[in-house]
Amino acid sequence: MRRMCLGLSTKLLNISVASLCRTRQLEKAEAALIDGIRLGVLPDVVTYNILITGYCQVVGFDAGYHVIHRMKEAGINPNLITYNSLMAGATRQGSLACCLDMLDEMLGRGIVPDVWSYNTLMHCFFKMGRPVEAYRIFREILLKNISPCQATYNILINGLCKNGYIKNALILIRNLKRQGYVPQIVTYNILMNALCKLKRWKGIMRLFEEIRELGIAPNAITYTIAMKCCFGSRRYKEGLQIFFEMKSRGYAYDLFSCCTIVAALVKSGRRLAAERCTAHMIKIGYDLDIASYNTLINWHFKEGKLEKAYNLLGVAESRGLDCDIYTHTILIDGLCKAGNFDVAERHLDHMKTMGFNCLVASNCFINGLCKAGYIDYALQVFNASDTRDSCTYSSLVNNLCKQRRYRLAAQLLLSCIRSGMKVLKSDEKNVIQGLTRLGTLYAKRFKLQVRISKLLQY
Repeated sequence: MRRMCLGLSTKLLNISVASLCRTRQLEKAEAALIDGIRLGVLPDVVTYNILITGYCQVVGFDAGYHVIHRMKEAGINPNLITYNSLMAGATRQGSLACCLDMLDEMLGRGIVPDVWSYNTLMHCFFKMGRPVEAYRIFREILLKNISPCQATYNILINGLCKNGYIKNALILIRNLKRQGYVPQIVTYNILMNALCKLKRWKGIMRLFEEIRELGIAPNAITYTIAMKCCFGSRRYKEGLQIFFEMKSRGYAYDLFSCCTIVAALVKSGRRLAAERCTAHMIKIGYDLDIASYNTLINWHFKEGKLEKAYNLLGVAESRGLDCDIYTHTILIDGLCKAGNFDVAERHLDHMKTMGFNCLVASNCFINGLCKAGYIDYALQVFNASDTRDSCTYSSLVNNLCKQRRYRLAAQLLLSCIRSGMKVLKSDEKNVIQGLTRLGTLYAKRFKLQVRISKLLQY
C-alpha cells in the first residue's frame, strides 16, 4: 500500500514538473521537485527527463546535459528517452557535434537507439545543410530493420525540400506509395509549400487533385497554400474557387486564409468582393491583427481613400495594436502616391526616431520623388540617408537616365558596384546607351571602370 501511494505521488510530482516546464517556469519546477523530496516523494527517471526537455527548450543544450550529473548523484541511470531529449535539444540549438556525442554516449552505455534517435539525427543533418549524410541515416534505419514511422518520412521529405531537392522528394514519395505507404496530409502540405515557394502552380494543383483522389481530408493549411500559389501566379479565379470549396465543404479556415483572400481581391481590383470578405471576417468574430489592417490600409491608399486609410489606422491603434514597419512603409508609400511629400518625409523621420529599419520606407520615398519629377530632392534625401541598397541606387539611376543625366547616373552606378552591391543589367545597359549618345569614349571608359570595380570585389 505504501509503495502504491509513493508511485502515485511520484506521478503527481511528474505532472506538476511537466506543467511548469511547459509554461517555461523552470525555477518553480525546481522548487516543486525540492518540495517533493522534502515530503519524501523521490523523483524517478521520468522526472529528470522532463527537466532535461525543459532546460533544453528554455535555456539550451548545456543546461539540459547538466541534469544528467544530478541523475547520477541521485543514483538514477539515464535511459533512451534521456538521450533522445538531449539529441533533440542539440538539434534545436543547431549543434551537430553535440547530437553525435549524445549518440556515441548512448551507445557507450549500451542503450540501443530507436527510430526517434535516428529521426532526430537525420533532422539535424538536414538542418545543418548536409542532406547526403541525412539520407545515409535514413538508409541506416532500413539496414538496421528499424521500422520508419510517419515522422521519419515527413522529416526526410521536408529536409529534401528545404535543401533544394524537391524533385528527389517527389520521386521518393511516388516510390514509397508504390510500396504501400499512405502519405498524411502533413506530408502533402510540406510538398505543396515547397512548390509554392518556387511558384510551381501546376505541380501544386496535381498534388491537390491527388489528395482528393486518395480521400485525404485537406486542412486549412492545405487550402491556404493552394490559394496563395494561385494568387501568386495571378490565377485569381482558381484561387477563389478553392476558397469557396473550402467554405462550402465545412472545412475550418483561419484568419490567415481570409487575409490571403482579401489581399488577392485587392490586387485583382475586385473592391466590392474584398469589402464583403472583410465584413464576413468581422461578422464571424475574427479579431483582425496588424497584418490584416496593413492589407486594408494599403488597399484604401491604392483606391486614393486617404481618410479611410487613416481611420483604419486609428481603429487599429485604439484596439491596442502596435504599428509595425510594414504599416509605416505603406503609409509613406501612400502619401507619396498622393503627392503629400512633406507629410511623408515627416513620417519617415518619425520612423527613425522610433528605431525602425527605414530602408524600404526610404526607398519608397525616394522612388516617389523620382516618379513625381523631383529628382534633385530625391538626391538630397539619398545623400543624407545612412542605409542604402541596390534598389535605392536603381531607382535613382533609372530616373536620371530618363532625364538624360547620364554622367551622374554613371557615377551612382559605379558607387553602387564599389559598395559591393549588385546592379541590374537593365540599369547598366541604360547608362551605357546614354553615354554612347554623348560619345563612344564616355561609354568605353565607363565599361572599363565597371569591369575594374567588379574585379576588385572578388
